[in-house]
Amino acid sequence: MKKEISKSEVMELLLQACPSYRNKWNEYVQENYKSGDEQLLYIDLADFATYFVDLYKQNKLSEFPAVFDVIELLHRSGDDFVREAASIGLLEDLQNRLLSNEINTNVFDQYLKKESLKWWNYLNDIWNGKI
Repeated sequence: MKKEISKSEVMELLLQACPSYRNKWNEYVQENYKSGDEQLLYIDLADFATYFVDLYKQNKLSEFPAVFDVIELLHRSGDDFVREAASIGLLEDLQNRLLSNEINTNVFDQYLKKESLKWWNYLNDIWNGKI
């Protein structure tokens, strides 16, 4: 049986896909957690989403394919918590960051894979009152 991805593995997967975030992540952890604190994945994902949209705004897109591969992996192979966090945490945070910067959410459509795109569109439909 294939092992599901747990919440403790998520940020490391994103850091492997987006190594340019590593220094920012280290600063973020140092500022927000004390030794022994439980990390709060949804809050961590929000910080990553902010960084990732900043990359888009700077047209630094080289890490995008790997990051979106990880997002798809989280949707397909994550445990229940991770799958939910991938959608309600990461994808929704990405959409909110794009919109707050007056960027249309469809700019990431080309990078999203099948399962992630399904949830991306679902979130858009909710926000647009279609659901």
